[in-house]
Amino acid sequence: MENPSEETPARWKSLPSWLLTQTANHAHRLVTDGFSSVHARGYHYRLLATLEEFGPASQAALGRRSDIHLSDMVAAINELADHKLVERAPDPSDRRRNIISLTAAGKRQLRRLEKQLAETQDELLAPLSPEERQRLTELLSRLLDHHTRRTGTPEESWR
Repeated sequence: MENPSEETPARWKSLPSWLLTQTANHAHRLVTDGFSSVHARGYHYRLLATLEEFGPASQAALGRRSDIHLSDMVAAINELADHKLVERAPDPSDRRRNIISLTAAGKRQLRRLEKQLAETQDELLAPLSPEERQRLTELLSRLLDHHTRRTGTPEESWR
């Protein structure tokens, strides 16, 4: 089988949008495979990291902070609760609402996921020097900030 990039028209290969899309596809695959190797998904990382940073929260607040749609939130929280990585407890101020909190096992899993993510970042950015990695991150952040402010929409995140 021929290399698909050899069949890509040269005029596409120099477009920043095409390069970003192709790199994003590789990044997504690497992150997904990395999380899968430790029996997790991107949603799991986002929820555990959000809980560690902001503390216990209602499902609705957690969904807003982690940018996960409510329909996906319930399934992800169920998966984490089944593995005792988070706990659900009725909200004392509103018994109809649950408060989700991080468990000690959830903190350990978050450390594993962060280690996996660091390895994934190293693999993705392998051809770049530390200075180039920093500069790329700065440039991508600037682009994302610009378009997020311009459109008023949150950035798309890992699934």
